[in-house]
Amino acid sequence: MSKCHQFNQEENINNKHSSKVTSFWQQGDFDSFFGIDGVDIHYAQFIQKKHKAPTIVVVPGRCESYLKYQELTFDLYHQGYNIFVIDHRGQGLSGRLLTNINKGYVTKFQDYVDDLQYFIKEIVTQQISGKPYLLAHSMGGTIATRFMQDFPNAIKAAVISSPMLGFNSALVPKSIAKLLVAIKYQLNKLVSKTPWYFIGQKGYSPVNFTKNNLTHSSQRYQHFVNLYKDNKIIQLGGVTTHWLAQSIEAQKIIFTKISQLKTPILLLQAGSDKVVCQQAQNDFCQQLHVLQPQSCPNGIPSRIEQAYHELFFETDNYRNQAIFQSLNWFKKYN
Repeated sequence: MSKCHQFNQEENINNKHSSKVTSFWQQGDFDSFFGIDGVDIHYAQFIQKKHKAPTIVVVPGRCESYLKYQELTFDLYHQGYNIFVIDHRGQGLSGRLLTNINKGYVTKFQDYVDDLQYFIKEIVTQQISGKPYLLAHSMGGTIATRFMQDFPNAIKAAVISSPMLGFNSALVPKSIAKLLVAIKYQLNKLVSKTPWYFIGQKGYSPVNFTKNNLTHSSQRYQHFVNLYKDNKIIQLGGVTTHWLAQSIEAQKIIFTKISQLKTPILLLQAGSDKVVCQQAQNDFCQQLHVLQPQSCPNGIPSRIEQAYHELFFETDNYRNQAIFQSLNWFKKYN
């Protein structure tokens, strides 16, 4: 862990050092392309002056925008990498798909995958030498894994952090939770052309830090709450039943087509994750390691004990570990 001090620390978030991150961010290139069905997909890129620098493509989670990834981009860039970050359709700065722009929705989960494929093939690899690495979080982990199944030779190595390989249905048995989604999905299609929020979901509404289950870091949490407050365009509410049905189907495909994964994958598991299903991550690693021994060393996730879901926005002790392990994994496959 000796290099961890090289990463930005919590104490710097609200002091003069934060202006270093801000001024760095202003030097980036921000652009967009037309994804599937002509949806505007936005992205950020930071290219090293040094020729042939290695490249990391960051694939964010649900609700997130590349604007949230300024601190992580700063840290990774200063470790010598070119950085590209995509904003998925229906969120961030990218085009929304419904009249109610607050609803978490995607027509087909595969659209996320196809957008990422176009981004990597037509934008990222046109500007770099060699193959990029992937660093993906939560829903981004699902998208990245499906992408690597469809394009097994596109990526050098990948880290999937708190990947959404199954949902945490809390006290409701998983089979009943999936049945509920299926019933509500069919009812929605029968009664209305407008996708409904799933039970208990609503418009954008920030949760008080004391009730959040994303991070233990009050500084980082407040920082991104302020970011969303100042940039209303990136706000997003809860998920629709349609989005849930599409995500469950994508998770199923990941396990069905697990033998198609050839890219070396490290899975970072947050020890106290309450958002996604840890058992699904354990099953994934166990099955993948048998087929591809280089992935998921020892057949288990790399677990960061007591950390919450958002490892790259956690307190320094957890975040440092997550970044350090990710970079070590990439260096193994340079």
